[in-house]
Amino acid sequence: MTTMTENASGLREFKMPDVGEGLTEAEILKWYVQPGDTVTDGQVVCEVETAKAAVELPIPFDGVVHVLHFPEGTTVDVGQVIIAVDVSGGAAAPAAPAAEAVAAPSAQPAPAEEAKPEGRKPVLVGYGVAESSTKRRARKGVEVPAQQGETLYAATALQAELNGHGAAPAQRPLAKPPVRKLAKDLGVDLATITPSGPDGIITREDVHAAVAPAQAPAPAAVPAPQAVVEAPARVQAPAPAASYDGARETRVPVKGVRKATAAAMVGSAFTAPHVTEFVTLDVTRTMRLVEELKQDKDMQGLRVNPLLLIAKALLVAIKRNPGINASWDEAHQEIVQKHYVNLGIAAATPRGLIVPNIKDAHDKTLPQLAEELGDLVATAREGRTSPAAMQGGTVTITNVGVFGVDTGTPILNPGESAILAVGAIKPQPWVHKGKVKPRQVTTLALSFDHRLVDGELGSRVLADTAAILEQPKRLITWA
Repeated sequence: MTTMTENASGLREFKMPDVGEGLTEAEILKWYVQPGDTVTDGQVVCEVETAKAAVELPIPFDGVVHVLHFPEGTTVDVGQVIIAVDVSGGAAAPAAPAAEAVAAPSAQPAPAEEAKPEGRKPVLVGYGVAESSTKRRARKGVEVPAQQGETLYAATALQAELNGHGAAPAQRPLAKPPVRKLAKDLGVDLATITPSGPDGIITREDVHAAVAPAQAPAPAAVPAPQAVVEAPARVQAPAPAASYDGARETRVPVKGVRKATAAAMVGSAFTAPHVTEFVTLDVTRTMRLVEELKQDKDMQGLRVNPLLLIAKALLVAIKRNPGINASWDEAHQEIVQKHYVNLGIAAATPRGLIVPNIKDAHDKTLPQLAEELGDLVATAREGRTSPAAMQGGTVTITNVGVFGVDTGTPILNPGESAILAVGAIKPQPWVHKGKVKPRQVTTLALSFDHRLVDGELGSRVLADTAAILEQPKRLITWA
């Protein structure tokens, strides 16, 4: 699809592209430019949310923004013009309706926008990577709209040019918007904090460290779980108490990732006949192996946790029972046997549940699997998971244990035949070598599509996964 057109007046129009496979619409989450701003080839001009992920759109030409055709929060069909840019070389005056089109719904003044990290090379399907850096002119009379929800990219300095003359404003402390909000809630001045993150970025831990002395007598806030995938603990600001001032109900539009997830789950639940089996097991040896691997020189710098070994155990069980790795083709009345495993990891994000997958996970060594898992978690948390990363999954793991939940009955991802739910790992009394002892125990639940997976096959996969986690040395003998 052609995503840009040019008319005789020197205006080039940029259309909403198809940023996924077959997607028909996307919601404009945030504009990074305003009429009158200079843009360069490859500069990210807006962030949009599709039914699968949030995606940044770079513009594929240079010029001066003439008009933004849609305000933030608008759902736009693929192929509609979203921005017009004057590419004639003159500084065209912005179109009159532009300010109204992008007016923020809130009357509150918006914070100054943060520039993208220097050297970042955004990619849009069909355009490739731009090598030029991005520069912006100072805005004239147009306020930046208030941010609707948290943007999750790492910001750098606000070194915008002031029409080619004058001194640049003082550099703001570098921090992600969620960290700025946390600092504001806790009354911490970011300028007083010494950053510990990469490239001088202030982290959540830095903010909490700064406020810790003043709040020493107060009990520590319990961190809120952020993702279904297991990840390092993150300290969160206390959730605001519910307010019932006046309104008795709040209605939230169902759109984007949430809408797509709901449709997929309904379709899966009422299409594939689900069966769920459970096993409770002693994973004490697996937990010991996790601690040993953390000290292994080959695993240095990688995320090593129980989820890594659970994923490896499931991959070995699939290798021993390949029939579980298949899908049902209703149109052709065929079972499609997969000779590769794209292992999905369910992740809860502010925009809803997503399931990115590790491509060809069956071929990964343990260090490679750890690296891929770490990247997947970090990308999901930052809201930067691409549509491609969520396509083509064959089997999924969902870790409900991070919320303290013992187990669940997971619903299959559409097009997949099995999903494994991992419960909380905690000490429990267990009969070990004829004596009752405290052991690390968890419960696994495997849901599968009973059209193509019978009880014997499902049971074998679950039993093999459990056997490996009870005796991790089987990773060597069975792999």
